[in-house]
Amino acid sequence: MTYGSQSMAAPLKRVAMRKPGKSLLSAKAVDWHYGPGFDGARAIEQFDVFADLVASCGTEIIWIEDNGDGLADAMFTHDPSLVSDHGAIILRMGKPGRMAEPDLHAAAYEAAGIPILGRIEAPGAVEGGDCVWVDTTTLAVGRGVRTNQAGIEQLAAILAPHGVSVLGFDLPLGNGADACLHLMSVVSPLDERLALVYAPMLPVAFWQLLKDRGYTLLEAPADEFAASNGLNLNVLPLTPGDVLMVDGFPKTRALMENAKCRVRVFNADALCIPCEGGPTCLTRPVWRE
Repeated sequence: MTYGSQSMAAPLKRVAMRKPGKSLLSAKAVDWHYGPGFDGARAIEQFDVFADLVASCGTEIIWIEDNGDGLADAMFTHDPSLVSDHGAIILRMGKPGRMAEPDLHAAAYEAAGIPILGRIEAPGAVEGGDCVWVDTTTLAVGRGVRTNQAGIEQLAAILAPHGVSVLGFDLPLGNGADACLHLMSVVSPLDERLALVYAPMLPVAFWQLLKDRGYTLLEAPADEFAASNGLNLNVLPLTPGDVLMVDGFPKTRALMENAKCRVRVFNADALCIPCEGGPTCLTRPVWRE
């Protein structure tokens, strides 16, 4: 079996990614809520460096092509689907401009021979950035502007026959409905029981769950969280304790290195900071072993 990912930090063997192209180059920043510093051409250059780092670790990449469909945010492949040990779940996006993306993932999984376990249907909405595997049988889901209760209930019904408990946690509104605030905006697992968090915005019950399950929580510095639009916290584990982050946030990097993590960085001042998505958002793990 070359799919299955009920862990946030096990070795990343296979991942779905979309190289930004025509759709990002033609994107209007105001339409996609992209901030100052957005530069499509530079973002594509930075993505290439990022993709090379992922591939250099032996990770197979399933490519979803950008043929100019206008879906600029589709480069953030973490959100439109979720892959369990029993197949892929096609999600339904909470951001209106991203509603067409799940079909791209369904087609990619079909082409790769990965079974579809289920699909979130209207009025349900779940985005992958709101889903965090606490352990192999517990999936935490943030309930906010991108994921709703109907979606969480559908996800629970899909996964319950496979022994997975789905737990919903209320998120704060953050910077408003147009901005991106996922559960993974405030927590990034680094190892099986180690996570980087922004504690002031964590749901209390979720924080308590992590503590009860034996997690060590590294509290990210508030000044770098604010300066990065939260992307200092968006860290991709390639293997347990071997992580990839956006460059430019030395306090956060030192915090992880002091916890014995190997930290690799890449420049993403055009790709990640203005577009509100980091290395985790740019990857949909398909197989973590």
